[in-house]
Parts: sequence; C-alpha cells; structure tokens
Amino acid sequence: MAKPIMARATAVWLVDNTTLTFKQIADFTGMHELEVQGIADGDVAAGVKGFDPVANNQLEQSEIDKAEKDPLYKLRLKFNPAAVGEEKRRGPRYTPLSKRQDRPASILWLVKFHPELTDGQIGKLVGTTKPTIQAIRERTHWNISNIQPIDPVALGLCKQSELDAAVQKAAEKRAAEGEVMTDDERRKLVSTEQSLDMPAEPRIPTAIEGLETFSLSDDSDDESEDSRPIVDADSFFNLPGDAGEDEDDSKS
Repeated sequence: MAKPIMARATAVWLVDNTTLTFKQIADFTGMHELEVQGIADGDVAAGVKGFDPVANNQLEQSEIDKAEKDPLYKLRLKFNPAAVGEEKRRGPRYTPLSKRQDRPASILWLVKFHPELTDGQIGKLVGTTKPTIQAIRERTHWNISNIQPIDPVALGLCKQSELDAAVQKAAEKRAAEGEVMTDDERRKLVSTEQSLDMPAEPRIPTAIEGLETFSLSDDSDDESEDSRPIVDADSFFNLPGDAGEDEDDSKS
C-alpha cells in the first residue's frame, strides 16, 4: 500500500486536527501505533510541524469523515494519475563510502566459501561490478596479496537473510541441474539456521589423518588370554649367547 509523503508530519497533523484512532493514523502513515500515541503524548516528533494531507492533495476530506464515524475504516490515499508507472528503480546496491574499501574482502570470502554463487548474485549482495569479481576470482586484482576474506554480513554489506536467500537459490539451481554435491558443499548451500540445526560431523585431527584404520588393540576376538604365550621377566634376559656361557661355567 502506498504511503503519504512526510509521513511523520502527516501523522502530527492528523493527531492534532482529527479524532481518528491511533491505529487508523498508523495504518495510513505506515508508522507504529505506539509511535502515533507518542506523538499525541508529546514524546515523539516534538517540534515537527504538521503537514496537511488534504491541502496537499494526498487525502480527501470525505475519507477522514468516514474514518471518524467508523473506527475500523482504513484511510485510502488519494489517487494520483501522475504517479502511475512510477516504481522504485532497480539498480546496484548503494554502499557507503566508509565500507567500499571492504568490498574486495567480502567478495573474496564469497568466492572462497560459496563458489556456487554467480557473479550477478555476488554483485547484488555487496554492490560491486562483475569485472571486480572476475579479477578476484582469477587473482588478478591489483591488491589481491593484501586482501583477507571477511564475511560480508560481519562487514555490514548485506543481511544474513539476503545471503541465505542467495545460497538457497543456488542450491535449488544445482539440484535442478542434477549435479552431485559433497557433504561440505551441501552444508554450505543451506541457510544459517538449517546449518546450525545439523548434527556435527566427527572430524579426524590433522596429525593422525591417514591412520583411520590403525589400531593399537587386537581386533581378533577368537584368541583368548589362555592361548597367548606367557611372558615372564626372566625370558627377556635369556638371550642365545647367555646359554653358552652358562654351560662353560658349569664345566669349569
């Protein structure tokens, strides 16, 4: 639903000049009902001059009259033929100047941990261009040696919900194409909430990788302790050379 311009100033005028309920004013201006109540109490919008929606061709007086008689009636914005076809323009995401230097780090993070994302998806998430993404993918960026991958959500370049939606879309696309994914890839292609709900996979320490089948214990259960040779302390010292020396000593 379209909202009036200068919504807060319009709410101030409606509070001061009508008997509309807070709910009706909040629905019309797109504000919260408690915020409208704060305007009436003088806690919100102090010093804001009211903006007359009737005089400024945004609301008909007949709409106000109907709403004052029926508390459940919702005000409707006056139709403006000049606004027909005027939609929000779609373009690249605006990135504040203070955060633009962080974009290469976020691009590298997305390329490294979510290679399934297309250049177009990355461009929409962090507000960058495809040549920049391609340069970081191919490691031909002029500052690639100094770029460290950083999560774009942590940098404030995009929301976690937006990243999850892009990842989920990539997962559906790969599933439709019939590509087989590994467990790690499948874990990356789900949202953060789903990933956190997954059971943790057991991981083998790097120091003993390749020794998964090695065991210090005897796996054969058929042998009993009675069938094993009995080893005593003397047997360790009865070496072959000791037997000959014992015989010579006995002859002498």
